Amino acid sequence: MLSPSPPDPGTDPPPTVQRARRAAVAGAALTLAMAAGVGWQLFGRGLDGLTRAVPSGPLFYLAFAASYLALPVADWLILRRLWGGHVVGAAGLAATLRKRVANEVVLGYSGEAYVYAWARANGIVAPFAAVKDVAVLSAVAGNLATLTALGLALPLAGHLPAATMWGALGSALLVAAATLPFLFWRRRVFALPGADLRWVLGVHLARQLAATLLLAATWSLGRPGIAAGLWLALAAGRLVVWRLPFVPNKDLLFANLAALLIGRGDAVADLIAFTAALTLLVHAALMAAFGLGALVRRYARTAASI
Repeated sequence: MLSPSPPDPGTDPPPTVQRARRAAVAGAALTLAMAAGVGWQLFGRGLDGLTRAVPSGPLFYLAFAASYLALPVADWLILRRLWGGHVVGAAGLAATLRKRVANEVVLGYSGEAYVYAWARANGIVAPFAAVKDVAVLSAVAGNLATLTALGLALPLAGHLPAATMWGALGSALLVAAATLPFLFWRRRVFALPGADLRWVLGVHLARQLAATLLLAATWSLGRPGIAAGLWLALAAGRLVVWRLPFVPNKDLLFANLAALLIGRGDAVADLIAFTAALTLLVHAALMAAFGLGALVRRYARTAASI
């Protein structure tokens, strides 16, 4: 009797259909609950609350678009280096956009599962090692960026309570400590060559810096006249929230937390809630566009086969 063959180290055991469905349902329920909190904040005082939250300047939306695209563009550049021509062009960027939407609308790391499946479907051999290393380095870069951003921003944030600032810093220190095992046992954790690992980490760090500064600039353009230190501190606090694993739509979660800390009805809290709602709207628009594109391609293939 033949013994079962050992698992392929380049692959990852796929989750069962039931587990995937449960994760999707849980993610959708959490997203709806957080969206309800944001909607209550924006509409709780009637349309007056929404009209006060909507910025009118085009620079706000340009900065928002740049901050939204920072993550998928960085992922696309990384995968382009690791996998070459397989991800050059719109198809690769669409895959990394889907990755961001999946991670934020369903559950954390479901986007990595999508990229893995997409890579296998596009003929990339044993893509699991690259997907895993990129995800781990993204977490390491996020932890380092969180600690750095809080260290720089909190001394400037005189508007936030001292307990909030120290609590955020303590949380960041605990999260950053989680990166130490990856640094000490990196040879057992990572599979990519050292040069690729250093390049990937550099891109992730640059992306974290760009996204944080762009988001702070977005908020500053939406509410001019507020001290820049407050925006930087809030952007650093958002980085702490983004370190939470397996939480969908961290922007919505951060908006609800900001409302609790700052107070509902505050102009700053309203702007953060509006930005979170705008992010969710972009997610929905992208899902609709990708779904429509899939239907068009399926119709074209069916028509061509007739």
